[in-house]
Amino acid sequence: MKEVIAEDMARHVEGVEDAARRLAPGFVVEDPTERERQMRVALKYVQEPPRGVPEFIASPMSFLAAVGKDGLVMARDVDDEDDHMQGQDYAARYALVRRALAEGVPGYELGEFPSEEEGGKSSWSMLFVHPSVRDGEVVGAVVAGIPLWRMAQRLSRQLQAERVSEDGIILWVYMYKGDELHHFGTPPDLDTVVPDAATRQRGFERSPGGFTGEVQQFGRWYAWGALPTRRVGDDVGVIIFRADPM
Repeated sequence: MKEVIAEDMARHVEGVEDAARRLAPGFVVEDPTERERQMRVALKYVQEPPRGVPEFIASPMSFLAAVGKDGLVMARDVDDEDDHMQGQDYAARYALVRRALAEGVPGYELGEFPSEEEGGKSSWSMLFVHPSVRDGEVVGAVVAGIPLWRMAQRLSRQLQAERVSEDGIILWVYMYKGDELHHFGTPPDLDTVVPDAATRQRGFERSPGGFTGEVQQFGRWYAWGALPTRRVGDDVGVIIFRADPM
């Protein structure tokens, strides 16, 4: 599981570097309206086969955005009327973006996204950032984001595909950040028995590299394992559930 996450992260580090190189000419288009239009088209184009960035094909990322030298989001990969990111100050919000623009340093980190609904809960995404360079000068940056819930969904699908020949087997993956769970499509009944933050803390105190447990629900036994994924971020990890055919 950690290997899959590491491979995905390495793939997106390479992908955002390729995208930043391809999109660099768009940052220096003089007319602001035309610059935004061209960039929005390019952000979609680099995700489409056959000539798109290979690492972005079948990617779980939820957005690809261009950030201007001023730190503001110029555009993301949607039509302008749907672009709620446009104009947001990503350099002020994320140190990784600020560093890419000021120092030309790429990287990745876990970033918090405020809810678009008043009073709503914020979400967490892996951010991959690479500066765009033109004639030796940083002219902007490209940012890709993968929400933790999409990472969990991707891992669930991978496990399920690998065991597709085992009729009746149940496999689901949750990701956690602190005391919050991030997941998609999991059975609501199963959601209620995922080990909570206190249980995880006690388990990791005994076994920092991961630990296992089991739980019975509606006559079916589930085995589960909790693994930290420190490469993604502090207090982040996965919880894998498995139940054999009855």
